[in-house]
Amino acid sequence: MDFAKFAAELSGLVWGLPLIVLLFGTHVFLTFRTGFIQKHLGRAIRISFSKQKEGEGDVSQFGALMTALAATIGAGNIIGVAGAVATGGPGAVFWMWLTGVFGIATKYSEAVLAVKYRVQMPDGSFAGGPMYALERGLGQKWLGVLFAVFTCIAAFGIGNMFQANAVVETLKEWVRPDAEAEAVLRWVSGLVMAAITAAVILGGVKSIARVCEYLVPIMAVGYVIGCILILIKNAALLPQAFSDIFEGAFAGQAAVGGFTGAVLKQTIQAGVARGLFSNESGLGSAPIVAAAAQTRNPVRQALVSSTATFWDTVVVCALTGLVIVSSGHWKDGLAKGALTNAAFEQLHTVGPVFLLFGLITFVFSTILGWSYYGEKAAVYLMGPKAVKPYRVLWVIMVLVGSVQPAAAVMDFSDAANGLMAVPNLISLILLSGVIVSETREHLGKER
Repeated sequence: MDFAKFAAELSGLVWGLPLIVLLFGTHVFLTFRTGFIQKHLGRAIRISFSKQKEGEGDVSQFGALMTALAATIGAGNIIGVAGAVATGGPGAVFWMWLTGVFGIATKYSEAVLAVKYRVQMPDGSFAGGPMYALERGLGQKWLGVLFAVFTCIAAFGIGNMFQANAVVETLKEWVRPDAEAEAVLRWVSGLVMAAITAAVILGGVKSIARVCEYLVPIMAVGYVIGCILILIKNAALLPQAFSDIFEGAFAGQAAVGGFTGAVLKQTIQAGVARGLFSNESGLGSAPIVAAAAQTRNPVRQALVSSTATFWDTVVVCALTGLVIVSSGHWKDGLAKGALTNAAFEQLHTVGPVFLLFGLITFVFSTILGWSYYGEKAAVYLMGPKAVKPYRVLWVIMVLVGSVQPAAAVMDFSDAANGLMAVPNLISLILLSGVIVSETREHLGKER
């Protein structure tokens, strides 16, 4: 068996039903263990907009949230939603949305452990995440090492090369170059992205957070405005869209037009899998930057971190899903990329512009956010001496991903991304008592 086939099969195996059940089951379990922490979402959103220094840490709570959102909000919020609808029908949007609602508790719990078990490095900076929770909370350093290895692999794949390639592919759809011009487009795009990435990440987490504080709100608001404009245009079609979503969520979707139909199991699996992949709750990535936040206690930062899942899935993914379903193009049997383009072309010239803006900013912000995740995993494995070589290699791989797509590498890193969840979920379940204890101790102080 060649590597490409092995990587594709490994990715399919990892992201199969067992992992999906484990992830969603953990969401439900932690929702009950935290006493439905989702009910504090309003307070969490208010706290998240504070930029004041409230305790020890490297970046503000808002900066940590924006960096996490930068890494979380990516192509999955646009192309991934279309893929879920293309596979599972409109009902998949409901299940994707539901993973976001329950995933808020998991994102909250990850951040509690990240701040609780973070460490201060010799240079004064802070480091944390599942690897430290596994080592310091459970005494299982080997699981921490395993998580860090998977994170490094996933970072260079889905957080770097895949994202850089997605930008180029999006530009190709816009420019439609011939073969010779395409090569030039790839190199020019890659060099520009590599240069911008270098300018940001060589300054470390403070520089990344500073850029994300400006970029993420602009890109999110711009994309949301585009979605709302389309939904206003489709206002008369929205009642039917909601009907298709809710009926399909509990009955599957019959074949219609070019859509081949989907049984209920297929609808649920498509929605839950894409929702989990989009918001990353349970994968263990976001708590790495949560540990760097300036916060006075773990619960305060955890409340802020939990809003990332709300914005990512409950808002952005839901809006994308409504745009796609209300367009009616899902009935044409289009693939995910073509389905997204068809839905946004309803606004003629303006719609594709919003889509292009959303995709490019979403995927570039992911490159910035994941650079920090991978860096901290490398530091955990090899120490502070790994920082500079890692950052240089990261910039080089942005160019490589732009010029030379490598499907096998993407599949392998996709599998590593899923495997990150396993040791992280172990820490969340076994340390759930600590999460409950911290919540009871500090939640009242935040009221």
